[in-house]
Amino acid sequence: MATPAGWRQEGNLPVELTSFVGRTRLLASLRRRLQQSRLVTVTGIGGVGKSRTALRIAHQVRRQFRDGVWYADLARLQDPGMVYHTITTSLGIADQSAREGQDTLVEWLSDREILLVLDACEHLVDAVAALTHRLLDVAPDLRILATSRRSLNAQGEYTLAVPPLTVPGDDPSENPYTNEAVALFAARAGAVVPDFAVDESNITAVSELCRRLDGIPLAIELAAVRLRTLSVEQILTLLTDRFSLLAGASRTALPRHQTLRAAIGWSHELCEPAERLLWARLSVFAGDFELEAARSVCSDESLPAERILDVITELVDKSVLLSFPTPAGQRYRLIDTLRQYGGEWLDKLGETAERRRRHRDYYLQLAERGEHSWSGPRQVHWFTRMRQEHDNIRVALQYCLSVRGEEGVGLELLSSLWYLWVACGFARQGVHYLERALDAAPEPSRRRCKALWVLSYIRSAQGDMAGALEAAERCSTEAVRAGDSVAVLLATKMQGTAAMLQGDTQKATALLGVAIEFHRGGRELNPGLLPAIVELSAVLLTQGEFAEAETLLLDCLNLCQERGELWLRSYAWYVMAMVQRATGRQDESLVSCKESLRIKRHFHDVLGVVLCVDALAGLNLDMGAAGRTAMLLGAAQANWRTFGLPQFGSPFFTSEHEQCVKECKKQIGDAAYDEAYALGARLSLGDLIEYALDDFGDFEQE
Repeated sequence: MATPAGWRQEGNLPVELTSFVGRTRLLASLRRRLQQSRLVTVTGIGGVGKSRTALRIAHQVRRQFRDGVWYADLARLQDPGMVYHTITTSLGIADQSAREGQDTLVEWLSDREILLVLDACEHLVDAVAALTHRLLDVAPDLRILATSRRSLNAQGEYTLAVPPLTVPGDDPSENPYTNEAVALFAARAGAVVPDFAVDESNITAVSELCRRLDGIPLAIELAAVRLRTLSVEQILTLLTDRFSLLAGASRTALPRHQTLRAAIGWSHELCEPAERLLWARLSVFAGDFELEAARSVCSDESLPAERILDVITELVDKSVLLSFPTPAGQRYRLIDTLRQYGGEWLDKLGETAERRRRHRDYYLQLAERGEHSWSGPRQVHWFTRMRQEHDNIRVALQYCLSVRGEEGVGLELLSSLWYLWVACGFARQGVHYLERALDAAPEPSRRRCKALWVLSYIRSAQGDMAGALEAAERCSTEAVRAGDSVAVLLATKMQGTAAMLQGDTQKATALLGVAIEFHRGGRELNPGLLPAIVELSAVLLTQGEFAEAETLLLDCLNLCQERGELWLRSYAWYVMAMVQRATGRQDESLVSCKESLRIKRHFHDVLGVVLCVDALAGLNLDMGAAGRTAMLLGAAQANWRTFGLPQFGSPFFTSEHEQCVKECKKQIGDAAYDEAYALGARLSLGDLIEYALDDFGDFEQE
């Protein structure tokens, strides 16, 4: 299975779904500015093509950046405090450590040659300006291309305005057939009506239409869609009438803003009533969504669930909705400008609060379904699904934290998503929202108890041992007051995890043992039984209790096999490899470690991957390949930075690493070690996985 997209060395640029028309001079100017300036902001009105232009130039220059071109969409982000997290997620950085929010991002970018594209910054200009200043200050080979309806007013920023397309008549000497706006209309019209062509019979009407639309690409594309049912002349007549009706409607708006709103409003009026209603209701979604979600959130007596697909199909045909396939099925997205327009209509309908609540309820139910199914045979499906729903989950959480009386439901939603925070690469975001929700709902309750042990679990994954212990102890105290015996036992397990990471093996053995004995009866796999077994096995390994550790791990692996659980199974194989190595079974250990790593390719589990690679480095050293060991150590250490703190600051893991480094240098010398280490440090995580999984004998050995 391929490694997750976020780990690709070349970047994560979205595919260009339509042809790019015109803008030759603008692209040339933008290319020059990117060579001369490290921060370039592309500005312009909504619908003028800022994002499309930035994406086109990014594709053109991507080979000029050694570490790729990376894209982060900020359009649907409302919390300025989450800007850095959105960027780190787009870069494929797990960002799970407990360090200051921007430190991981700053360190990761510091020595990389990257173009970072930040799309739709206008509502977050202060946060984006502050972050870009810091990033550019510490990362000399970083360049940033931003799109915004206004300048960031950041130090060193160069602003380049994207004008509307030229229209016939702007240049009297220009042939109207080669005009940019006409060319765009012809291209989009040809996609709608394959035999359409701009010719002598319609060039006058097409030229006038493009002039009436002020050369705004989105307005031109919306008009082209109408060719399914109207001639160019009919479109022009209807559009002229529409503009006449709107004349003087807004004395303060710029003329081209009026043009765009008029074009969108005209498309809106040409929709059937059910299409207009669904357009408005779909505006509550952030990012893309599936049919099931649309049916749940948007249906009622006036728009039954069974009609939703037909109406969506009509909106796709009218280019209001984008439709695209994914491995999990077809998904849909409203273009941001059209989503904002739909949101205004939803407000006018008085439905905003109701649809936002139903949106939250749908994603709460989805989160709970994922929680109940996480430890089963569809774990990879839920990993992919919940990462895909990340934007919508964030909007649902924001609703809970911004509407009075919804704080308790917010705790419920956050807690049910423990697997997203711990296993899917969103640890820092989980801590951010959990701390806010706990502050907003301070009274002891079962919901709050669950949120506290989830917070402890995430902090442990970050390597924040003190924070994990504090949350677990609070959970234990409040659970007694709330009469929540399950939370008491889970708090005990989390205290045991924190003790293990702190190196207190005696305390860890006692606490994890209690958790295992309790959960064996109910066979609750996650987050109670399986993590406790794996962690206790690791503790027993350090105490030299190899047979007992292996017995526990075999039980864990068998249980995982029965239930189809993969994520914890990979950690069980990792600890098993350590036990086998400690008992002199290097060949078996190599097989177990690679099995763990193969499973981890299904997940964005940076922590698990680098732990396995550290283990493989030690095995290679045992088997006489010190040069390969040094390369693996360099790759692992470089990729630890995408997680946060190497060996996440725990003495439980650092001592073995330090001993491996010392012995490797002793065998091949500092110079050879440094050379191989530097070579490994240049591997992306995806390349590292492929290198580490290659057969031992395929590589040159000393």
